[in-house]
This record gives sequence, C-alpha cells and structure tokens, in this order.
Amino acid sequence: MPIQINLDVMLAKRKMKSNELAKLVGITVQNVSILKTGKAKAIRLSTLEALCRHLDCQPGDILEYLPDDREDRDDSEEP
Repeated sequence: MPIQINLDVMLAKRKMKSNELAKLVGITVQNVSILKTGKAKAIRLSTLEALCRHLDCQPGDILEYLPDDREDRDDSEEP
C-alpha cells in the first residue's frame, strides 16, 4: 500500500505507550496496534485529528506516501 502510517515512530519520539494514547484519543488499544502495524485500510479524520492533538504533530508526521513502482509501469511493458 502506498500510504505508510508512522504512528510507532511518533509514539517513540513522544515516549508514549500505545495504551496511554488509546485512552487519550478514545480508541481501543487494538485499533492503535492496527495503525502501528500498517494493517489499517482507513482512518477517520476525527481520529487523525485526535492523534495529532495528543502527539503534538501534523498529519504528515504520521502519514507518508510511498509511490508503488508497479503503478508507474506501462501495462505494455514486461516485468
């Protein structure tokens, strides 16, 4: 997936544990884990806003776009 979630990096920078963040944001520890491991398929803007508020960061500090080389190739090209 071309969008990477760097929540684990922000937690480490803020010296905060997942369960503490979950309580502050109002989501489950399991949902924080899903975000940390990159298994999330979507994130609510209200959740992203709460994460940024409590981690004192910008959305770009948490979300990163990594282009997928497969999408850039022409279909007529061979692998």
